[in-house]
Amino acid sequence: MTSSEKQLHDYTPNHSDAAAIVLEIPISSGGQRLDQALAAIMPDYSRSRIQDWIKRDLVRVDGRVLGVKDKVWGGERIDVVTDTHPAEVPALAEDIALDIVFEDDTLLVVNKPAGLVVHPGSGNWQGTLLNALLHHAPQLSAIPRGGIVHRLDKDTSGLLVVAKTLTAQTHLVRQLQARSVKRLYLAVATGVIQMAGTVDAAIGRHPTQRTKMAVVHTGREAVTHYTVLENYAQFTLIECALETGRTHQIRVHLQSIKHPLVGDPVYGRVVHKAPDAVKDFKRQALHAKRLGLLHPITEDTMEWDAAPPADFQALLTALRETVS
Repeated sequence: MTSSEKQLHDYTPNHSDAAAIVLEIPISSGGQRLDQALAAIMPDYSRSRIQDWIKRDLVRVDGRVLGVKDKVWGGERIDVVTDTHPAEVPALAEDIALDIVFEDDTLLVVNKPAGLVVHPGSGNWQGTLLNALLHHAPQLSAIPRGGIVHRLDKDTSGLLVVAKTLTAQTHLVRQLQARSVKRLYLAVATGVIQMAGTVDAAIGRHPTQRTKMAVVHTGREAVTHYTVLENYAQFTLIECALETGRTHQIRVHLQSIKHPLVGDPVYGRVVHKAPDAVKDFKRQALHAKRLGLLHPITEDTMEWDAAPPADFQALLTALRETVS
C-alpha cells in the first residue's frame, strides 16, 4: 500500500450520511484552482458548496488535503466525501432568550440584541434568532424562513417583526415592497453633520471585495433619509429612515457621504484623538429604534419603540461629556 493509498484508507469521515465520489482532474483543467476545477467537473454542485467541502477537509487530492486556492495540474485523483450541507438541514429549536416586545396569533416583534445572527448562514448554523424563534413558537417551522421577513445585521440591535402565519408573511412582504413599513434607526456617525439629508444611491456587491457592499451604478435602488439629533466634538447622533432595505444600507450610505458609523469594522474609519468610549465600541453604532406597520389581520396601524441597549447608551453619555 502506497503512502497516498494509506492516507485514503485511513480517512474515514464522521458523517453517517456521507457518500464518496472518486474523480480525476482532466488535463484541460491544469493550472486552475482546486475549487474551479471541481466546479467544472461537478456541475450539479455550487462553487460555495465545493469550497465548503474543501475547507472541511472532505476533499482529497491524491490523498492530500489542499486549500481552495491551491492549483491542480490534471490527472490527479480526487476523492470527495459529499455530505448534507448545513444549509439543507432544518434549523433546530434552541432555548435562547428572546426580548419579545409584542406577540399575538399573527405577529411577533422582537428586540434583537447586538451579536445575535438573525438567520443561519455560513459560519453561523446554530445559535441564531431563527433557532430561538423555533423554540418559542414551534409552528414557525411550517413558515418559510421561520416567518422572518426582514433582517438586521448581527451587530445591529433593535426591532424586527416575524410573521406567525403564511397570510401574515405575505401581507408583511407586500408592505415592505410598497415601502409602507416604518423603520427608524439611531446611528452615531463620525464627523459633524450639520443638516438633514437624503442619500439616494444604488447599492450592490463591491466590485473587488465580494464580502462587502458598495454604492455602484449597477446596484439596486436604495434610499436613506437622515436627520440630525445631537452634535458632539467629532461625531453626530442621527436618525435614519429607510425607504428600501438593502444589505448594509445605512452603513454603506453613511460611508459614501464620508460619515461612516462609529465602530463599524467593515465600513468605518479611525478617528484620531477619539474618546476611549469610541475606541472601545466594537460594533457598528446602529439601533433599530422604531417599527411601524399595518396589522395583517385587523389592518390597524401599529408602532413599537425600543430604547438603545446599554452599550449604545454609554457611548452617548461619553460623547455628551465631550461638549459639556
